[in-house]
Amino acid sequence: MVCEKCEKKLGRVITPDPWKTGARNTVESGGRKVGENKALTAKKGRYNPYTSKFHECKICRTKVHQVGSHYCQACAYKKGICAMCGKKILETANYRQSST
Repeated sequence: MVCEKCEKKLGRVITPDPWKTGARNTVESGGRKVGENKALTAKKGRYNPYTSKFHECKICRTKVHQVGSHYCQACAYKKGICAMCGKKILETANYRQSST
Protein backbone atom coordinates (compact mmCIF):
# COMPACT_ATOMS: atom_id res chain seq x y z
CA MET A 1 0.00 0.00 0.00
CA VAL A 2 1.46 3.31 -1.09
CA CYS A 3 -0.13 6.76 -0.78
CA GLU A 4 -0.65 9.07 -3.77
CA LYS A 5 2.34 11.25 -2.88
CA CYS A 6 4.73 8.28 -2.68
CA GLU A 7 3.33 6.71 -5.85
CA LYS A 8 5.46 9.16 -7.85
CA LYS A 9 8.60 7.78 -6.18
CA LEU A 10 7.98 4.21 -7.35
CA GLY A 11 10.17 2.81 -10.10
CA ARG A 12 8.83 2.40 -13.60
CA VAL A 13 9.13 -0.65 -15.80
CA ILE A 14 11.07 -0.34 -19.05
CA THR A 15 8.46 -2.11 -21.19
CA PRO A 16 5.03 -0.47 -21.61
CA ASP A 17 2.05 -2.25 -20.03
CA PRO A 18 -0.39 -3.89 -22.45
CA TRP A 19 -3.27 -2.85 -20.16
CA LYS A 20 -3.35 0.85 -21.03
CA THR A 21 -6.07 2.34 -18.80
CA GLY A 22 -4.30 1.94 -15.46
CA ALA A 23 -0.69 1.94 -16.66
CA ARG A 24 1.80 4.58 -15.52
CA ASN A 25 4.35 3.91 -18.23
CA THR A 26 2.46 4.47 -21.48
CA VAL A 27 2.45 7.39 -23.90
CA GLU A 28 -1.26 8.08 -23.36
CA SER A 29 -0.95 8.48 -19.58
CA GLY A 30 1.98 10.88 -19.90
CA GLY A 31 4.45 8.68 -18.06
CA ARG A 32 6.52 7.79 -21.13
CA LYS A 33 7.79 9.81 -24.07
CA VAL A 34 7.92 8.56 -27.66
CA GLY A 35 11.38 7.23 -28.49
CA GLU A 36 12.57 7.47 -24.87
CA ASN A 37 15.17 4.97 -23.69
CA LYS A 38 14.02 4.00 -20.19
CA ALA A 39 17.25 2.10 -19.51
CA LEU A 40 19.12 5.42 -19.65
CA THR A 41 16.59 7.81 -18.13
CA ALA A 42 15.23 5.77 -15.21
CA LYS A 43 18.36 5.36 -13.12
CA LYS A 44 16.87 6.79 -9.91
CA GLY A 45 14.16 4.22 -9.25
CA ARG A 46 15.87 1.22 -10.79
CA TYR A 47 17.03 -1.71 -8.67
CA ASN A 48 20.80 -1.94 -8.32
CA PRO A 49 21.97 -4.94 -6.26
CA TYR A 50 25.37 -3.40 -5.50
CA THR A 51 24.51 0.06 -4.19
CA SER A 52 20.89 -0.01 -3.04
CA LYS A 53 20.58 -0.67 0.68
CA PHE A 54 17.42 -2.37 1.80
CA HIS A 55 16.08 -0.99 5.05
CA GLU A 56 14.56 -3.04 7.83
CA CYS A 57 10.86 -2.79 8.56
CA LYS A 58 10.29 -0.44 11.49
CA ILE A 59 7.69 -2.79 12.98
CA CYS A 60 8.87 -6.38 12.46
CA ARG A 61 12.56 -5.81 11.57
CA THR A 62 12.52 -7.90 8.38
CA LYS A 63 14.24 -6.71 5.21
CA VAL A 64 12.06 -4.54 3.00
CA HIS A 65 12.14 -5.53 -0.68
CA GLN A 66 11.33 -2.10 -2.11
CA VAL A 67 13.92 0.66 -2.31
CA GLY A 68 12.84 3.70 -0.31
CA SER A 69 10.28 1.88 1.84
CA HIS A 70 10.44 1.75 5.60
CA TYR A 71 7.68 -0.80 6.21
CA CYS A 72 7.18 -4.27 4.69
CA GLN A 73 3.99 -4.92 2.73
CA ALA A 74 2.55 -7.22 5.39
CA CYS A 75 2.89 -4.63 8.18
CA ALA A 76 1.67 -1.81 5.92
CA TYR A 77 -1.41 -3.86 5.05
CA LYS A 78 -2.14 -4.80 8.68
CA LYS A 79 -1.81 -1.23 9.96
CA GLY A 80 -3.37 0.44 6.89
CA ILE A 81 -0.35 2.71 6.34
CA CYS A 82 1.80 3.75 3.41
CA ALA A 83 4.83 1.45 3.06
CA MET A 84 7.13 4.36 2.16
CA CYS A 85 6.19 7.20 4.51
CA GLY A 86 3.94 5.58 7.13
CA LYS A 87 0.97 7.88 6.53
CA LYS A 88 -2.42 6.39 7.50
CA ILE A 89 -4.28 5.41 4.31
CA LEU A 90 -7.06 3.13 5.51
CA GLU A 91 -9.04 3.01 8.74
CA THR A 92 -8.69 -0.63 9.81
CA ALA A 93 -10.97 -0.61 12.86
CA ASN A 94 -13.93 -2.28 11.11
CA TYR A 95 -11.92 -4.73 8.98
CA ARG A 96 -10.71 -8.24 9.71
CA GLN A 97 -7.12 -7.84 8.52
CA SER A 98 -5.13 -11.04 8.23
CA SER A 99 -1.83 -11.50 6.47
CA THR A 100 0.59 -14.33 6.98
